[in-house]
Amino acid sequence: MRRGPLFIAEASSNHGRDLARALAFVDAAADAGCDAVKFQLFKIDRMFAPEILAQSEKHRARRQWELPREHLAPLAEHCLKRRIQFSCTPFYLEAVEELRPFVAFYKIASYELLVADLLKACARTGKPIVLSTGMATMPEIVAAAKTLRDAGAKDVTLLHCVSAYPTPAAEANLAAIEALRVATGCPAGWSDHTRRPAVIERAVHRWGASVVEFHLDLDGQGAEYASGHCWLPDEIQPVIARIRESLVADGEGFKGPQPSELADRDWRADPLDGMRPLRHIRAQWVPAA
Repeated sequence: MRRGPLFIAEASSNHGRDLARALAFVDAAADAGCDAVKFQLFKIDRMFAPEILAQSEKHRARRQWELPREHLAPLAEHCLKRRIQFSCTPFYLEAVEELRPFVAFYKIASYELLVADLLKACARTGKPIVLSTGMATMPEIVAAAKTLRDAGAKDVTLLHCVSAYPTPAAEANLAAIEALRVATGCPAGWSDHTRRPAVIERAVHRWGASVVEFHLDLDGQGAEYASGHCWLPDEIQPVIARIRESLVADGEGFKGPQPSELADRDWRADPLDGMRPLRHIRAQWVPAA
């Protein structure tokens, strides 16, 4: 049984359109203790307006970041083998149906929060939805959550995030996790761009993040690594392990002797004379050989 948040490793565009490298992201996420790995399905010509692409070589170059559609099936299959959920973000309307046979849940990016048709298309699939809320105002977020629910979504989780890459820890504003829950009634979590262990741990332990998403790179060679917001596997693995271990310590709230202390119960001080062990143990006790 999983304790604590669902951990999602975001491969972003760090796969470089290389299937072998993309499959390695699945392995790295699973080995780090994640519950899910997420990719992005976009087409630059559908993401940026023509007038932007006409003037910006930087934006046109992002075509090299696109995930080939033929990679979806092998990625989903490998996720099943590694017992980790496969997810992907649709950035254009047709991508919702293209992803439907493969994803365990849809992730909708902050930049697409205002696109009602995309929200509705995801909701109508009946699959769970995780929606990031970076840059959005609370009225915009409430409206987006209502759009999803009105279109049939039954399982919606909101992620508080700050869409700065990287995000200064002082601007993480983790208290917004609770504000999202109160305003929408949806479970809420944290999408990390800080690359700070303390921020992720605070999001879980103080603010009860039900989902934690983070950007992953394999080796520092991914297209987005230089921006400073991507974790490496050996950095995030101990953070996840520490959170899992600490949450196990919470227990179930029942106050009673734990198995490890049962043997000492009879060695408590007896109420009649205040001496150890209890009198009925003294009467029959002999030293161990």
